[in-house]
Amino acid sequence: METGSPQSTGPTGTTGDESAEPVWIGLPSGLLRMRRLLLVVWLGLLALALGLLLGLLAGAVWAAFALLPLALAAWGWVLLGRNWRSWRYAERADDLLISRGVLWREETVVPYGRMQLVEVTSGPVERHFGLASVQLHTAAAATDATIPGLDPAEAERLRDRLTELGEARSAGL
Repeated sequence: METGSPQSTGPTGTTGDESAEPVWIGLPSGLLRMRRLLLVVWLGLLALALGLLLGLLAGAVWAAFALLPLALAAWGWVLLGRNWRSWRYAERADDLLISRGVLWREETVVPYGRMQLVEVTSGPVERHFGLASVQLHTAAAATDATIPGLDPAEAERLRDRLTELGEARSAGL
């Protein structure tokens, strides 16, 4: 399993030079562990149920089809790792960048002055793994964004910083 954040290149913060490359921060490895565990549990249960059902109803030869969900789990394991590595975000002076995607790269730019609501959410599974998500809501639904799988302390820090910057930028509009 991967450890640490592969895109993390330094502390968060902005430099005075806008032309400088942004400081990208990757997601914590806890998100990858959570997603892989869910993949293995659900597809493992599916393989077990399918094997038992086919074994009892159609015979032992047909029960071999229960290996298909296990092959899907192996493929999903690799894809989840690639997807996790593709997620990153950067705080700049005037906006927040969120980049994600393996085949189709998507980069969202959320100007601080356009943010209307920044919230931290954490469902029961995320809480169990010590994770939280930051959801950004703007006036234009196309620029709404989410950063999943953050450490709760980092999510709260990011929420507070984005709220502070959003209030400062919107006051200047």
